[in-house]
Amino acid sequence: QVQLVESGGGLVQAGGSLRLSCAASGSIVSINVMGWYRQAPGKQREMVATIPTGGSANYADSVKGRFTISRDNAKKTVYLQMNNLKPEDTAVYYCNARNALMYDGRFYGHSWGQGTQVTVSS
Repeated sequence: QVQLVESGGGLVQAGGSLRLSCAASGSIVSINVMGWYRQAPGKQREMVATIPTGGSANYADSVKGRFTISRDNAKKTVYLQMNNLKPEDTAVYYCNARNALMYDGRFYGHSWGQGTQVTVSS
């Protein structure tokens, strides 16, 4: 199976920056799409940004121009650079791997990390 481990969350003041990382491990041949989602207290999980292999990134309107997603396919790692953070960005951020192909031929539709807390103070 696919294991995803996030890092880089924390507490930051409004206007500050954080960089999240998520490393995938397991007998992975390829991962079609990697992305970041977030869930604030009392709210549903929402997509923040996704990036396909060799394709263009997709962002939620609320983070366009402030967040940048990137991936290193060789390291099976996805990053989220978050600039000009706002209190409304406070949430648990989850890494997602979609359509992962394994060396044993198995295929995993969706895999999730354990989440990392991002708190933005005003």
